Amino acid sequence: MSSSTSLTEELLPLPSRRPEELRSARWYSAEGMRAFAHRQRMQQMGLRREEFMGRPVIAILNTWSDLSPCHAHLRERAEAVKRGIIRAGGHPVELPALSLGEVMVKPTTMLYRNLLAMEAEELLRQHPIDGAVLLGGCDKTTPGLLMGALSMDLPAIFCPAGPMLNSSWRGTRVGAGTHTMKYWNEYRAGKLSETELVEIEGISTRSPGTCNTMGTASTMTSIVDALGLTLPFASSIPAMDSAHTRMASACGERIVEMAWEDLKPSRLLTQGSVRNALHVDVALSGSTNAAIHFIAIARRAGLSISLDDFDAIARQTPILANVFPAGNFLMEDFYFAGGLGGLMSRLTDRLDLGARNVLGQTLGEALERAQIVDEDVIRPLSNPVSAMPAIAVLHGNLAPNGAVIKPSAATPELLVHRGKAVVFDGPAALAKGVEDPDLDVDETSVLILRGAGPVGAPGMPEWGALALPKKLLAKGVRDMVRISDARMSGTHYGTCVLHVAPESHVGGPLALVQTGDEIVLDVPNRRLDMLVDEAELDRRRAAWKEPPPLYGRGYGMLFQRTVTQADKGCDFDFLEHGPPTAEPGIF
Repeated sequence: MSSSTSLTEELLPLPSRRPEELRSARWYSAEGMRAFAHRQRMQQMGLRREEFMGRPVIAILNTWSDLSPCHAHLRERAEAVKRGIIRAGGHPVELPALSLGEVMVKPTTMLYRNLLAMEAEELLRQHPIDGAVLLGGCDKTTPGLLMGALSMDLPAIFCPAGPMLNSSWRGTRVGAGTHTMKYWNEYRAGKLSETELVEIEGISTRSPGTCNTMGTASTMTSIVDALGLTLPFASSIPAMDSAHTRMASACGERIVEMAWEDLKPSRLLTQGSVRNALHVDVALSGSTNAAIHFIAIARRAGLSISLDDFDAIARQTPILANVFPAGNFLMEDFYFAGGLGGLMSRLTDRLDLGARNVLGQTLGEALERAQIVDEDVIRPLSNPVSAMPAIAVLHGNLAPNGAVIKPSAATPELLVHRGKAVVFDGPAALAKGVEDPDLDVDETSVLILRGAGPVGAPGMPEWGALALPKKLLAKGVRDMVRISDARMSGTHYGTCVLHVAPESHVGGPLALVQTGDEIVLDVPNRRLDMLVDEAELDRRRAAWKEPPPLYGRGYGMLFQRTVTQADKGCDFDFLEHGPPTAEPGIF
């Protein structure tokens, strides 16, 4: 979109709804005392009747927080969104929503993704809202906001927070998260001094915005972009680029038009757009967390997607984005190389080009403007970043409902491996064990962490990139086969098998493994097995006792009782299905 051409001039169809047909008219334009009181209270805030009556009322759901550095700029972006809304003739209202700063929230933001989804849905339902701009980008805010908006199904547009600026240390590109683990391991191995570590700490994340690697944040905003629910290719714009502020203003302008058109997500999302997003995910070598969040998003939209779909698409489409942790560049480089539009232009032979976006364009029309200016950052299909797929889904007697691994971020020699299990029950045992010089472990061992799944942790934290034993780090070992029912940060790397389902806490096979059992990982054949005979497994299963619940009250108890397993998206079972919720009564 040219900065000198308005969305209205270029793309807006004539409004299809009259002012009295707006949802907000139920609050403001009805007869009776309640509508009188609603108008009265709006004027209490200094607004004239003409500012909110007969105009689309647009909610800006803002996940800004002083403890969310990825969203530190969203207060200012909300102001830009308001400018666009007012310019297009709408009335903006900013509604704060739960902010899930990935690093600060404990025990894990994943515990609260569904709470944000519930809040987003109910904020839109309970207020006089005709459309919404969703401001987010840090890992769980994107799926949380979108899941709620899909369930409410009002016109909505996602405004991605954008990645932080590039960084480097002594001439080496530094990717947030990816190099955190790398340099921490070097420090534990005695290869980095404390002074050097403090220096790295201060330069690694040098601006507001989400991780500048292809972590979960950029993976999920790219998926939402590919679904057509952002302005085309907005997900690539760096957070602190002036183009990002202009994009936010354009979101505000466009959502007013969408409210007049009643252009809801249900009118845009199709199986074709889901398939498009799957191809984009694997071409980006997206975070393994997408295998949870995208399933939850699709199920909220009533669309079909499974772990096996991820595996099938990853076999078809290679990795084209040369971005950490699978590649060599950062998100700012990706943006200047052509961004998501450039990447999608490589995939036109496998995309549904008739899928539509929030502008009402087809994907084919949107891609007419795509360009690629650096073929090392955005590779052609003939020159992929890796011969390994972006994701593989494993099955076997250790993971009957599936587990995932990112082969492109693993050590090739470990993708077929047999070794003896070293089992840790929970992160405290792991943290203590890996520092123990007498731990019975060698580089062929298979480290297993359990009690880290959706119910057991609770919330399935990013503990899956298990720390390596210190005594092996000192010998130069930098990777081992690691298995857990946890997740892993999308910024991380290593031969880590994740999302083992069912999890150990609910009696999945991971609960039955004992130290010394032989484990077989066979990624080419998509297998994960423990070599223990069925009679012995039956004996262990009979002796197993379900751990006591961690919560006796509150949201934690609700989570543990109703969360689904990883292969189903970890949504609440009562939010996935059921008839639409009626509009609130106004009496």
